[in-house]
Amino acid sequence: MNEKYIAYLRVSTKEQGRSGLGLEAQKRDINLFISNYASEDDLIETHKDIVSGSNSSRQALTEAITRAKQLNATLIVSKLDRLSRKVSFVASLMEDKLLKLKVASMPHADKFQLHIYAALAEQERDFISVRTKAALQEKKAQGAILGGLRDKTNARNRKKIEDANKRALSLAPILTPMVYAKLSYREMARRLNHIGFKTEQQNEYSAQTVRNIVRRYQSLDMNQSQLHLSGSNNRTQSNLTFAYVPEAAVQKQPS
Repeated sequence: MNEKYIAYLRVSTKEQGRSGLGLEAQKRDINLFISNYASEDDLIETHKDIVSGSNSSRQALTEAITRAKQLNATLIVSKLDRLSRKVSFVASLMEDKLLKLKVASMPHADKFQLHIYAALAEQERDFISVRTKAALQEKKAQGAILGGLRDKTNARNRKKIEDANKRALSLAPILTPMVYAKLSYREMARRLNHIGFKTEQQNEYSAQTVRNIVRRYQSLDMNQSQLHLSGSNNRTQSNLTFAYVPEAAVQKQPS
C-alpha cells in the first residue's frame, strides 16, 4: 500500500492568503514531490493556516497533525519553516514517534537531518539580526536618521490622500441630498451605478465604498474652494453631480 500524505500550507498575512501567491508556490512544491515519489491519489487532505510562523498555536496545523496520526499518513510541507521558525517547536514534532514528517524541498532528509537544518536556520536568523542591529547602531552614531518612510513614499501617500479627498468632494453634491433623505448606502450605490459613475478602478460602487466617501467628505472642511479642487477629469464629473437623483430617475427599465 502506498504512503498517504496530509499536506499543510501556511502564509503569514491575510493579504498573502487572499492573493494565493504564497499558497500556490507551496502547492507546486508539494505536487512536484507527489508526482516524483507518490501518486496523485496519495495526497488525501490539505490544511492551511494564515498566521505567523512564530505562533505555535495554529488550528489547521493541529488538525493536520491529528489527521496524519489517525490515518497513519505522512504530514508534508513545502519547506521546514512552514511548520515553524522556532527550532524548539520543530524539535517537539520530530520527537513525536507517532508523527511521520516529510519536507517536499528536502525529499531525502530524515528527522535528524531536518532537526539540524532547523537549528542552523535559526542560528543564521539570529546572526542576521545581530549584524543588522549593529549596522543600524553604527549608522545612527554617524548621524543618520533611522526609521520612517522614504520621501518618495511619503509623497506618494500624500498624493493618494489628496486624490481620494478630491474624488469624495466631487461626489459630495450628489451624495449629500441622499444622506439628508436617509437613503441607505446600498441604495446610494445603486443610484450612482445606474447613472454610470465608476470608481477610480472603473468598478461599480458598493455600499462600503459609498460609506467611505461620505465619511471622508464629511470629515473635510466643506468650503467653496474645496468643492473646486478637482482636476479636469474630476471637474467634468462634478458638473454632472450637482443635482439630486430621485428614485423615479433610477428605476430599472422593464425587461
